[in-house]
Amino acid sequence: MDQLPKDVNMLFSFINMKLRDSYSSLDALCDDLNIDPKELIEKLASGGFEYNAELNKFW
Repeated sequence: MDQLPKDVNMLFSFINMKLRDSYSSLDALCDDLNIDPKELIEKLASGGFEYNAELNKFW
């Protein structure tokens, strides 16, 4: 997660852009970027965001 934005709002925007443009699922994104999905979900949850698998985005 060191290469990702530290600010939770910037992280939210960055991850959703990647999910929209390049990845069909959160697991695919995390596998490709070598990120722990649980850690990413917890970080974004700290900013009030949650992942919706059906829509493939955080909101």
